[in-house]
Amino acid sequence: MEGPINGGMLYHEVQESKLCAVHCVNTVLQGPFFSEFDLAALASDLDRTEHQMMLEGSAASGGDAFLSEESHNVSMDGDFSIQVLQKALEVWDLQVIPLHSPVAEPAQVDPELENAFICHLQDHWFCIRKVNGEWYNFDSLYAAPEHLSRFYLSAYLDTLKGFGWSIFLVRGNFPKECPITSGEASNGYGQWLLPEDAERITKSCNSGNRQQHQLSPEKLNQRAPVAVEDDDLNAAIAASLGDVGTSGNDDDLEAAIAASLEASKDMGGAPVAAVAVAETMPAAAAGGGGGGVKESGSKDSGLQDK
Repeated sequence: MEGPINGGMLYHEVQESKLCAVHCVNTVLQGPFFSEFDLAALASDLDRTEHQMMLEGSAASGGDAFLSEESHNVSMDGDFSIQVLQKALEVWDLQVIPLHSPVAEPAQVDPELENAFICHLQDHWFCIRKVNGEWYNFDSLYAAPEHLSRFYLSAYLDTLKGFGWSIFLVRGNFPKECPITSGEASNGYGQWLLPEDAERITKSCNSGNRQQHQLSPEKLNQRAPVAVEDDDLNAAIAASLGDVGTSGNDDDLEAAIAASLEASKDMGGAPVAAVAVAETMPAAAAGGGGGGVKESGSKDSGLQDK
């Protein structure tokens, strides 16, 4: 039987500037494998390939090509396209697949069988990753990875989709260990944590920050739904799981979810996911915002975020 990856440690990166695409890729891989310069180089390669394809297409049709010098894969403020993330993960033989595509249908039915998801909205990326059999939210806006119960994973993904997040499935042979010496296994914003340390940090941040950080309405809408402790909600979920054949329990669950969502709106906070694990709470990092996406101009790509 294989031992835990990275000695049972979790690798997490806290938000730095607009580098959330970098943070997302590295937490999928569980190690500081890529820098912003690496992703910028991949974006440049993609731009050259797309530029050449447009020239060839124009020559074949006998027309004049209008070629913008603007990159379709990285912007001046560090936004990267989904194609850049795809290329970075392809280096490690990993595939990035839109969750709504037919090939990802098994993941839509039972996401627990998968290993990683990439989530995107506006200008923010983050990943949900299974590490050593446990699921974690590695959002770089959190001070530490947030544990997600496997029983609520599907509902959490549904909640993200309901709030407009695009979700991509990551499949392939994930690295078992970070091939970097301990002295090099840091890029200035990455940290290695034991699961119990991550839980302690999460609880500590939550107890000291009951109210949402002061963010603009745009940022509040951008942030991912987060799990909160809700006794009525947990009780309804427990009852529903205990007696799935009773429609009355499903009605109670739906009512509790609706009440929880309405309460979060009244408090002016970010959307609340009705997938909470009572013992784990989100820990928002002091930094705000994240680097985002700029859709590639290539119409041939099957990874357009629609």
